Formats: sequence, structure tokens, C-alpha cells
Amino acid sequence: MSATAALADAARRLAAVSDTPRLDAELLLAHALGVERETLLLGLRDAAVPEGFAVLVARRLAHEPVAYIIGRRAFWTIELAVGPGVLIPRPDSETLIEAAVRHFGKVGPRAVLDLGTGSGALLLAALAEWPQATGLGVDASPAAVAIARGNAGRLGLAGRATIREGGWEAASAGTFDLVLCNPPYIADAEPLPADVVEYEPASALFAGADGLDDYRAIAPLLRLPTGGIACFEIGASQAAAVSTLFGEHDLLTQVAHDLAGRDRCVIVAPKT
Repeated sequence: MSATAALADAARRLAAVSDTPRLDAELLLAHALGVERETLLLGLRDAAVPEGFAVLVARRLAHEPVAYIIGRRAFWTIELAVGPGVLIPRPDSETLIEAAVRHFGKVGPRAVLDLGTGSGALLLAALAEWPQATGLGVDASPAAVAIARGNAGRLGLAGRATIREGGWEAASAGTFDLVLCNPPYIADAEPLPADVVEYEPASALFAGADGLDDYRAIAPLLRLPTGGIACFEIGASQAAAVSTLFGEHDLLTQVAHDLAGRDRCVIVAPKT
């Protein structure tokens, strides 16, 4: 079977489990062939299909996320290794980096803190954006710390990024002029797609009955220097509640929206 025929067949089958079946099929076949997706689309449409492609499609049909199958995910201007120990970076999370870019411009922050760093996505994207910045990523998961350290090394950022085990208490340091955080914010009873709930770490997803437990924990700890900001990812219906939680601790807030126009980031700043 040619690559063209295999892609069409796989996309048809994957439509039962994916909103992007054609893209999934292309990414999986490119991975099986050991090439980038762009190379597949431009010049390998008649290539012979490796036997391993069927195995990859079967894994996706079992709802395993494509990012875990191929082991990587693009985010902002970087590409990250990902695996079952970390949340898969989403384009929505780039809203936090966009908010930071608007605030700091080309000069950038001096020091960046990424709370719950996971794969290191937010921290490493920020350090790639601002070559003069240094940063700290903390995560309670040893598996996440290992993956984030590996990503820092592969991206040539290990000299500017410290990754260590830790919790929300790092927010109280007060020495970081940019704090980034994508905490768990899903309510415990909220239904999620099988791709998410069966594969991604529950500790990075769920946060109590209303999904706000981690914001409650972080808000009283957060210390920001004058001119600094913290950017927190939120669920699309949580802007008012999260803003109130930080406002109760004498902090200013505003809301940024993702590309779909949904509330996605609460930006927190100290009162001057």
C-alpha cells in the first residue's frame, strides 16, 4: 500500500476516535518513516509504508494521544519530548507566553519561575524567547522533573534553567519577575475525553470539587516584585473566581483570551 492510500485508510478509521484524523494519520506515518510531516507531504506520498505504521494506528485507536505515541510535541517556538508522566502541552497554554511578551516586550524578564513545570514547556519557551533570562521549574513529580531536565538539555537551555522537585511554596520566593503556572484546574467530577483521562496524569488535571483548590493554595503564597507579573492558565469559566481569589490577597488581576476568544489566563500583578 502506498503512503497516499495508507493515509486515507488510517484517517477514515481514526475518525472514530479523533477530531483531527487526517493530521493524526500524517503525524503517525511520518514518525514510522522517520521523517518530518512536511517531508512526508512534499515528497513521500508514494513511499512504501513501514509495517510499524499499523501498530501506531492501533495505539491511536485505543485513544492513546499522538504526542505520547511519537514522543514529542511542538509548543511556541520549541519542540518538547513528552511522555505519560507529564501533561501534553496545548496551544491554549501559549496564551500565557503571549501575555508575558505583551508585558515585558523584547527586554524580557530577568528571572522566570514555572510552577508545576511538567515537560518544562512554559519555562523553556520563555527562556527561548528571552536569551538573557534564567529560570527555575519546579514539579512535585520526579518523572516530570526528569523529562523537563531532558528537554532543557536538548534545547541547549540547561545552563539557564534549573529544574527541581518542589511544590507551590516556590511562589513565595519573591525573586522572580515572571511567574508562569498551568495548575490542575479540572473539577473532580468533570467528564474528560478518554485520550486525556486514561493517559495523562490525574495529578496534573484535577483540583477538587470546583477545580480551584490549587489556586487557593497558591494565592496566599505568591510574592511578586514591582513590575513583575504572574500568568495562570484557567478553565474558560473560571476567570471571575480565580481573579477573586488573588484579589483577596491584595493583588491586581486581568484576563487574557486564547485564539478562540475564551478566557484562558489570569494575569496577576502587585499593587504599587
